[in-house]
Amino acid sequence: MNEGKNRPSEFLRGIANVDRRVLNKQLNEMIEDGILTKESFNELPPRVEYSLTEIGEKLIEILWQLNDWGKLLIPEKE
Repeated sequence: MNEGKNRPSEFLRGIANVDRRVLNKQLNEMIEDGILTKESFNELPPRVEYSLTEIGEKLIEILWQLNDWGKLLIPEKE
């Protein structure tokens, strides 16, 4: 998601064992929360793209920082 605009099929390829209905529900919730925007194109076949809002981009930064902090807690394997 943090690499630019994505279509739902791209999410399905990147997430193992996810139902399209569940994915659409989660995407809609993120739109409602102001994390994502949805752009629909009037084409055949229909096309939809999702992208991060400014709030979503800030959330991604925080999640990466949390990920880095978590790595500090994992003891190095020798």
